Amino acid sequence: MDFDEYEKLAARTATFDGKQEEYKLMYLTLGITGEAGEIAEKVKKIMRNDDGIVSDEKRTELTRELGDVLWYLSQLSRILNVPFSEVAKANIEKLADRAARDVIKSSGDNR
Repeated sequence: MDFDEYEKLAARTATFDGKQEEYKLMYLTLGITGEAGEIAEKVKKIMRNDDGIVSDEKRTELTRELGDVLWYLSQLSRILNVPFSEVAKANIEKLADRAARDVIKSSGDNR
């Protein structure tokens, strides 16, 4: 499955269509941060309770949360009218450029 196919299939479960654009933007952005927070919480507990060892059960839980982040990202891309594959492609190009200029470990968005 490619990114654009995922975006299209994920849209079938989007329940915010018909809402104002501002609502969609807020809903999806908060969804991304909420799901990322769930990942962080699970990793924190793996570090605290399991000495950083990721069991099969925890890996499954994290994979589910990663999928939720992916869903929100794909739908944010959709409402911004940017194909999800273009988001992925632009990110790879940005990272390759940073690597070529040896600024991967630097700070700032526009390095």
